[in-house]
Amino acid sequence: MRKLKLLVVTGSFELGCALRKVLETDNSLVLVAEARDAYSARDKIIKYEPDVMLLGNDLPRMSGVTFLERLIPQYHIPAVMLADSRYKDKAYDAGAADFVAFNEHETNGGSLIERLVYDNIGYRIKKAVYPNLDMLTGMASHHVHEFQSADAAYSRNIIAIGASTGGTEALVTVMQGIHKDAPGIVIVQHMPEGYTQMYAKRLDNECDVSVKEAKTGDIVQRGQVLLAPGDKQMRIVKINHQYQVECHVGPKVSGHCPSVDVLFESVARVAGKDAIGVLLTGMGRDGAQGLLEMRKAGAYTIGQDEKSCIVYGMPKAAFDIGAVTVQVPLEQISQKIYYELDKKY
Repeated sequence: MRKLKLLVVTGSFELGCALRKVLETDNSLVLVAEARDAYSARDKIIKYEPDVMLLGNDLPRMSGVTFLERLIPQYHIPAVMLADSRYKDKAYDAGAADFVAFNEHETNGGSLIERLVYDNIGYRIKKAVYPNLDMLTGMASHHVHEFQSADAAYSRNIIAIGASTGGTEALVTVMQGIHKDAPGIVIVQHMPEGYTQMYAKRLDNECDVSVKEAKTGDIVQRGQVLLAPGDKQMRIVKINHQYQVECHVGPKVSGHCPSVDVLFESVARVAGKDAIGVLLTGMGRDGAQGLLEMRKAGAYTIGQDEKSCIVYGMPKAAFDIGAVTVQVPLEQISQKIYYELDKKY
C-alpha cells in the first residue's frame, strides 16, 4: 500500500500539534500540508492534491461542515471530520467519510494525544480512503507471515494476564518462570492508584523480564511486562504492525477500573489467535467474558485451578462459561505458556 498524502485542516493550534505528534509515527501517511481556514485549505488541495483530509469544524470565517458542503461537489476528497458530536449528522450529510466526536475546546496537549490514539485516528484516515482496509491488511499480513522466521513469528504474540485477590503473589510465581525471550506481556491486577507503580517495581526487581507501569503509547515488546495503572482502563491497539497500550480514565467495567474484561476484549480484537490469555485467582467474575472473547477469536486461554487459588472466583466464572482452554496449577502456568508457544512455531 502506497503512502497516503494527508492534509490537516483545523483552526486549533493545540489540535494541530497533537495530530502531528500522533501521525508522524505512522509510516503509511505523509502530512503534505496544513491549513488554518477553509480558503487556505482549498488552495492547498489544488496545490498538493492530497489523498485524504482531516478536518476540524473549528475554522474561522467558515465552519468545517460548511466548507465540506461546498468542497465535495468540486473536489471529491475523502474527509475525516473531528468535531463536537452534535455535528455528526451534518458532517455525514455534507459528505464526510468518517466522523470522530471531539471536544473542540480541549487544549491539553497530553490529553489530546491520548484521545487521538484512543480513537485510532491513523487507521480511520486510511479507512476513509480504503473502505476495504481490513481485508487488504489481512491479505498483506498473510503474505508477510509466510516469509517470517520463527523468531519473528514468536514476536507477533502477546500474553494477557488478569488477577485480583491473591494475584500479587500469584503473579510473582508466574513471572519468575518467564524469561526475556517471552512475547510482550500485559497485565491487569486489581489495585488502587499509586500501588501499581510500586508493585511494578517489585516485579521488575524479582523477575527476569522488565516490568513497568503502563502509559499510553507504550509498545508491547518482547521481554517486557506492562502493568495497568490503578486508576485507568487499559486497552491494546495495533499501530504500524505493533501492539501498543492505551490507558485512559473511564468508568468501572465488571466492577473494576482497571478491568480485566476491558484488556482481554481489546486483545481479542487486535491479536486474535496470536494471543494467550491467563486468568488468575480473584473474587468475582471480571475477565471471564473477556477471556471467552479471546478464546472465540482463536487465542489459547489458561485458567488457574481451584486448588492453587486464594479465591477461585474469576477463574471459575471463566471456566463455567467455556472461556478456559485448560486449567492448571499456579506453578505450571509459565511452563504451559512456553509449551503452547513452542507448539505454534
